[in-house]
Amino acid sequence: MQDLTHWINGAHVKGTSGRFADVFNPATGEVQARVPLASKDELDHAVAAASRAQVTWGATNPQRRARVMMEFVRLLNRDMDKLAQALSREHGKTLPDARGDIQRGLEVIEYCIGAPQMLKGEFTDSAGPGIDMYSLRQPLGVAAGITPFNFPAMIPMWKMGPALVCGNAFILKPSERDPSVPLMLAELMQEAGLPDGVLQVVNGDKDAVDAILDNPAIAAIGFVGSTPIAEYIYGRGCSNGKRVQCFGGAKNHMIIMPDADLDQAADALVGAGYGAAGERCMAISVAVPVGEATADALIERLIPRIEKLKVGPYTAGNDVDYGPVVTAAAKANILRLVDSGVAQGAKLVVDGRNFRLQGYENGFFVGPHLFDHVTRDMDIYRKEIFGPVLSTVRASTYEEALACAMDHEYGNGTAIFTRDGDTARDFANRINVGMIGINVPIPVPLAYHTFGGWKKSAFGDLNQHGPDAFRFYTRTKTVTSRWPSGIKEGASLNFRPMD
Repeated sequence: MQDLTHWINGAHVKGTSGRFADVFNPATGEVQARVPLASKDELDHAVAAASRAQVTWGATNPQRRARVMMEFVRLLNRDMDKLAQALSREHGKTLPDARGDIQRGLEVIEYCIGAPQMLKGEFTDSAGPGIDMYSLRQPLGVAAGITPFNFPAMIPMWKMGPALVCGNAFILKPSERDPSVPLMLAELMQEAGLPDGVLQVVNGDKDAVDAILDNPAIAAIGFVGSTPIAEYIYGRGCSNGKRVQCFGGAKNHMIIMPDADLDQAADALVGAGYGAAGERCMAISVAVPVGEATADALIERLIPRIEKLKVGPYTAGNDVDYGPVVTAAAKANILRLVDSGVAQGAKLVVDGRNFRLQGYENGFFVGPHLFDHVTRDMDIYRKEIFGPVLSTVRASTYEEALACAMDHEYGNGTAIFTRDGDTARDFANRINVGMIGINVPIPVPLAYHTFGGWKKSAFGDLNQHGPDAFRFYTRTKTVTSRWPSGIKEGASLNFRPMD
């Protein structure tokens, strides 16, 4: 069994707290590694080292910082298979899905190569007599990212890429459930030319999180995870004077109109609902067909597609549609919510509770589930399940379907499938959700747009990646400049326009 480390000052460092967490192979249920859980002292030591390294890094010009990102992209592509293997081994997702995880993170790094353009300020010549005015975008100092288990490559890159290229040092606290890939990313950043100490990876649990929240040298924090923890981090971080962005839970609806291509919609629901075992914040977990005929026809198409899904370990390659969930506790929670749906009166038309995989009986596999006749007061509708469970809520009208997504406390993503442009346009304009798909089931924006939900899915004013990332990881300084021209105006105590 392997003992993992932290990454401090450009080197692997053993933990000194004496506390460890087990890292499982989700396919077998076996412990494959131990990860150290940092103490407050260890975290503070990493932050102090980052603060020292940031001074020189922040003074490095943006073009040179961008070149580090360029080389990092090359190294990521070189090591794609190695990273994907490590990711699948700890998370459980299939190898194609693991490569997609890495690729979507890589795309944000590619966007960061444009830092010289994104960090340009503004200039006004002759704002007043002999007066010029200009703005500067400058790094914050030290920033931190607290990232989740479900995307152990993508979300760390979403956080650290923009932070680093803006001239900040960065403290990454990845999930203790699958920490190996973040450590590998740190190694590649060093190989790409990032100076030692600018990126630190500190593994840990709540003790490390609280140390991040309370350390006065950390100016900004980004978080992705559940809504209760997002609220906690946002509140405590803001009260400590930090800039904070937090992204929480989701309950993403897909509305299926009577005029939709139902085969296309069924395929989209299967991919969006069951990919990565449903462990995606942008997974579609609620289908809302409009009209009984639409609902009946949709369910008829969904059942055979779902029953044909192949569940197994990542080592089976392309023969597997999705793998296990990340822990035994996650599996137990999913099955508990499935049982609650049955008890509360929903119709379980595809029942995956008795799924067993020969040779992997101790793995954390969950069979696919499909509910019909779900109502909005049921736990399986209200709560984020984060598993391979799709709930169908039948709506009589478009307005009723719209209200399902509008009234839910989460507002991360949503989609509509229709052939009618007026309906699609009305949906996009009225819905109070952050990311919208029109005949697209998982509307994750590309790197040059921003990613973020509304309502209890997000806390903070700025989104992830895209232009918002450069705004979040920098502060603006405005300079008003005048050089003596021989004009004598005398002293004035009045506040007046410069022109």
